[in-house]
Amino acid sequence: MLSLTSFIRPARTPLLRIHLGRAQLSTRAHTYHLINLTRPVPSVALITLNRPKALNALSSPLFDELNHVLKDVDADKEIGAVVITGSEKAFAAGADIKEMKDKQYSEVYGSNFLSHWTYITSVKKPIIAAVSGYALGGGCELALMCDIILASPTATFGQPEINLGVIPGAGGTQRLARTIGKSRTMELVLSGRNFSAAEAERWGVVSRVVGEGEGEVVKEAVALGEKIASKGKLATQAAKEAVNHAYEQTLTEGLHFERRLFHSLFATNDQKEGMAAFAEKRKPNFTHS
Repeated sequence: MLSLTSFIRPARTPLLRIHLGRAQLSTRAHTYHLINLTRPVPSVALITLNRPKALNALSSPLFDELNHVLKDVDADKEIGAVVITGSEKAFAAGADIKEMKDKQYSEVYGSNFLSHWTYITSVKKPIIAAVSGYALGGGCELALMCDIILASPTATFGQPEINLGVIPGAGGTQRLARTIGKSRTMELVLSGRNFSAAEAERWGVVSRVVGEGEGEVVKEAVALGEKIASKGKLATQAAKEAVNHAYEQTLTEGLHFERRLFHSLFATNDQKEGMAAFAEKRKPNFTHS
């Protein structure tokens, strides 16, 4: 089920006056219509996809807004982690088919269509997907682009593009294969069948399934984000970079890369503070320097 619902633009939401560092969004003269941004705790940015009537179907305008806010959040020194979520019914039920159905090869190839969907993977800060309901097609791919996925028991994942005469175009075949292996990926991509939160947890697609009540997975994701944000930001950035490189290098190259990042952190004040605090049996006071 990619989003086959009719395109209905949701009512525009007023600009949220949320502090991002020392500036406010309102001073940036940018209003978001397809996402909402909040700060449930000072160190965590919560981005909520906001196309409820279209089950949060993903579109180029939505990714334009998402990329814009991710750039701001990544530059904000007060924010240590980001949570992305949708609604209880749908994290994102797929790509906006109305946007794609009439495009021609020359147009999609010439413009490198969907390439800007992957900007999220260049963000330095840890990103957590809090998934409830449908995460299909592009929605599944968006979750896979995040660093950690927490799922509610209602979460349903899948890559059903084959039912529309195409294949995943935002990383579904590649990221799933690296996570669950060739055979399972082939079955899902070739048949278009969905898989449950329990399967996703068992296969390692999601970190864990959490919460039974409404909003519980978001609360858990924010709590995890706050915990991550309490660590030294230079170390969390290096850790994210090291883990991501594990998918792109041989083991020998990856071990060398990890060791060099480890060595580099001995040039930081946070390494001195963290190890001193451990020796002195006290809580560290990281300065992210």
